[in-house]
Amino acid sequence: MKETSNGLPPIPVSSGNSRLASAPWLSSPKYYGESMPYGSKEEAYKNATTLAYLTTEQALADFAVLITELKRNTSAQACPVVLFGGSYGGMLATWMRLKYPHIAIGALAASAPVLQFEDVVDPDTFYNIVSNDFRRESISCFNTIKESWDVIASVGSTNGGLSLLSKTFHLCGELKNSYDLSDWLESAYSYLAMADYPYPADFLMPLPGNPIKEVCRRIDSLPDGTNILQRIFEGVSVYYNYTGTVDCFDLDDDPHGMSGWDWQACTEMVMPVSSNSNTSMFAAFDYEYSADEEYCYNSYHVIPRPTWITTEFGGHDIKTALGTFGSNIIFSNGLLDPWSGGSVLQNISETIVALVTEKGAHHLDLRAATPEDPDWLVEQRESEVKLIESWLNSYFESKRKSFSI
Repeated sequence: MKETSNGLPPIPVSSGNSRLASAPWLSSPKYYGESMPYGSKEEAYKNATTLAYLTTEQALADFAVLITELKRNTSAQACPVVLFGGSYGGMLATWMRLKYPHIAIGALAASAPVLQFEDVVDPDTFYNIVSNDFRRESISCFNTIKESWDVIASVGSTNGGLSLLSKTFHLCGELKNSYDLSDWLESAYSYLAMADYPYPADFLMPLPGNPIKEVCRRIDSLPDGTNILQRIFEGVSVYYNYTGTVDCFDLDDDPHGMSGWDWQACTEMVMPVSSNSNTSMFAAFDYEYSADEEYCYNSYHVIPRPTWITTEFGGHDIKTALGTFGSNIIFSNGLLDPWSGGSVLQNISETIVALVTEKGAHHLDLRAATPEDPDWLVEQRESEVKLIESWLNSYFESKRKSFSI
């Protein structure tokens, strides 16, 4: 298989390219959403020169200036600040707490894969978690998906096979190769694992509660004799067309606006992933830095820096490092989320705490509370509130002591 070009996260592609595998959900003061330098997205994304400010270091500096100015403008200089972030935003919250401890007294980092870099965690981890999410719902569903990659490649290599695949999967245009279809499917399965929430949500796409269960129900419930391709189409339609309003699918569409991550993964956010056929439902592939390097140079005339994040923010032997100089960070993770494998899952100290839920998905705790929230989620949020209250109490107590002196 080959790398994709649709810019979607978090698609660990089979060439071993990490560019699209490394796209946790984004939160940054520049380049994402409506906050654009140079006056427009077209200008901001024009070339490597205009994209040069799209870095983690610049994002943290922007937040530091923003917070400082907001406090000054509202005469709230003594007001403590706690950082909240999920996914990439959780990574930024963690790193800002460490880089700017005088700006923020603590951070809640939800689903923050701060260890998904440079051999800190096994690169197979991401795909293994996605696969386990499907396996826990249905072994037959898992096996159908696992078998589908060879079927897609085989059909695509025959005369008229690409037309058949395009028709079966209701694509808007004719496939040029079968790899693009496989990457599109991989994207859906990874997103489904991220958004496997216990209630309906539209975080990435409109989805039912427990969407992986629904995908597997559709794959498994078709009549005997239904071919694998039709089963896969019925299942993946839960992600791409649960509302039933899509007539055809454009594989080049970027519904989540993730093109900025392509640049970041080509410069500093190099997060290796791979797939092991013994543990994964995906086709086997190894991570290949050379594929990243070639793509990034051709796209932006830049070379990825795979060791920069661990140099700038750490990651290796994080227990010793954070245990020595860090404090007041909550790492919250749900084990259904494939990014949890690259996060901190054990307490590091009394004030750097890991809150782990077995059935949680991607930064579920940061979503708005609903009547459908399970008890374990309510308890997780209560634990977070208590920890943050303790930070605030300690801060105000230290201020009182300083004032009395």
